[in-house]
This record gives sequence, structure tokens and C-alpha cells, in this order.
Amino acid sequence: MVTNQNQHSGSLKLGNIRRKAVNVGENNLIQTEYLKHSPNFPLVIKPAVKGVDLLTWAKSNREFLQAELLKYAAILFRDFKVNSIEEFEQIIAAISKEAMEYRYRASPRTQVSGRIYTSTDYPADQSIFPHNEHAYSPTFPLKIFFFCMSPATEGGETPIGSCRKVFERIDPIIRDRFIEKQVMYMRNFGDGFGLPWQTVFQTTDKTKVEEYCQSNGIEVEWKAGDRLRTRQIGPAVLKHPQTGEMVWFNHATFFHVSTLEATIRESLLKSLPEEDLPTNTYYGDGSAIEPSVLAELRAAYQQEMVIFDWQKGDVLMLDNMLSIHARQPFVPPRKILVGMAEPYTPIRLG
Repeated sequence: MVTNQNQHSGSLKLGNIRRKAVNVGENNLIQTEYLKHSPNFPLVIKPAVKGVDLLTWAKSNREFLQAELLKYAAILFRDFKVNSIEEFEQIIAAISKEAMEYRYRASPRTQVSGRIYTSTDYPADQSIFPHNEHAYSPTFPLKIFFFCMSPATEGGETPIGSCRKVFERIDPIIRDRFIEKQVMYMRNFGDGFGLPWQTVFQTTDKTKVEEYCQSNGIEVEWKAGDRLRTRQIGPAVLKHPQTGEMVWFNHATFFHVSTLEATIRESLLKSLPEEDLPTNTYYGDGSAIEPSVLAELRAAYQQEMVIFDWQKGDVLMLDNMLSIHARQPFVPPRKILVGMAEPYTPIRLG
């Protein structure tokens, strides 16, 4: 994927924090709040007294955080004075045991330390469309964490949205069609666009690529010039392993060529035949997804986005199946780091 359409329409810009009834944790060390005009999403956790160390507190309150995340789907930790990459990685480990390696990649990231990466390295003037992390992948993280080391000079917000609300917005007829047909993902590597297959699969050995794909139900087609095309069929809806909810969880919209920003889409379509596009999606039977359906899906995502300004030291934790995230254009510099955790591989049917 090269970049995505702007998602300003329907998004809710939030500024101030709105305090709810104080809910204090162990030894009255924390208080919970909401962002103004956005009740229940995300939950904001702040220190109730000076000097509370987020890492120490999280280690002692892991079950509380797990329960709150399942309830709210997103938690923003603010004013804890988190300063370092090492501390961020330790916070992930305290809540989710350890960060996971970024494998079967779809977006450019730079590894900064251990299993901590930059947020997607797209040009600053481009937005990134709302999505669940790795929703196309046979194995994906149940949790994703963001750490603001330094906010952008201007813009650069990470809009987030509730998958529960997105699911409700989608016409049941469309949902049922995707549940029945599933989603086909087509990806091409080595054509001069997007990531090379060596980066995506983290190997230069074609045999290892084939082994990975075969074990995960991904069709492999080697093309001339060391190029690769893959096809895979995956579900559009999954059951959350902890809450049992049916969740709209896929990359049907994000990977579709029509979601690209218009000038980039037109340039790609002039340069490449459809079957050689970096990414594209179809119904699982290979038939085209109707433009009207894609437009409705994009609207469902965009209308549920909540936008807030990053503050230095913020840590954002998302349940990756219950929350979507995006990115606004920005004026550099901006340093938002990412860690993923709790890899999950649903049982594939058929």
C-alpha cells in the first residue's frame, strides 16, 4: 500500500479532557477520565498524585488493565512522564508479556530497538486510512501500543475508532455477503511499488517464503525478474477470543485500490495492469467488490474516528480487534513509536 485517502470527513476532533467520576486504582494512585465529547472511548488513565511510575503501576494492575481494555477498547495513558524507548518496551512487557516481531509486513517501518518500530514511514503530507493492524495476516497482534516521544509540529494525530460502532454502521446485507464470500487479498512484490518480498517475509530465501505461505494457505506465484504475487482468502468477520463478540476485522477496504489517494491511484493504474497492483482486494470467490459497497465501508470507518492531539510521553494501548487507527498528515518532526503484542492465530476453516 502506498498511501490512503484523507479521512477528515466524519472525524471528531477532540481537545480538552472531560473528567468522569474518579475511579482510582491501587492505593488511589490513578484516576480515569474521558476525552471531551467522546464518552467511553478512549478511556484516559492519569496519575492521581505526583510521581506515579506507569511501569511499576502497570505491573501491579495487569488484570485491571486487561479488563478495562476489553470494556473500552482503547486506553490512553497520559501525564506519567514516560521518556524512553526502553521504558515503553518494558510497559508493553508488563501488560502483555513481551512485544512481538513485525513479520509478514505491509507497511514500511524502521526497527528502533528490540521489537519497537517507528509508526508507518509514509511521507508526512499523506494520511493513512483507518485499519486494524495486520487484519490481512494469518497471525496478528491482539494489542498494539503507541508511544509519543515527540508530537508533530502540526497535525500528525493518530485517529482511533471503535470497531463495535463500525460493525453497527455496516448494512447487514453487506456484512452477510462478506461473511459468506470472505475476502481475497492480492499482493505483488518487486514491481517497483510497495515493499519488496524480502522485507515483507524477512528473508531472501524463496524456499522459506514458500514454506510460510504454504503453512498459512497463501498462494504463491513467482513472476519474471524475481517478482512475486500472492493470493490469500481470509475472513471478513472474526470472533473476539476473549469477549466472544463478532468483529469486523479485515483489510478489504484498506488494501483496495479505490482507497488510495486519487493521484496515486490513477498513476498506478496507468503504470500497471490490475493484477500487478501492489495490493488489491476482491470477494473470496475472486469477483469484484462493488464501488458502492466500498464507499459505504469507507464511510463507516471515517464516521467513527476520534481525533486527539498527542502529548509528549503519551502511551496509547488499543485492543487491535476492537479498535482501528489511522494517521493525519503532519509537519515534521514527529516521533511516534509502535509495539505490537499477543500474537493470535484464529482457526482457519476449510
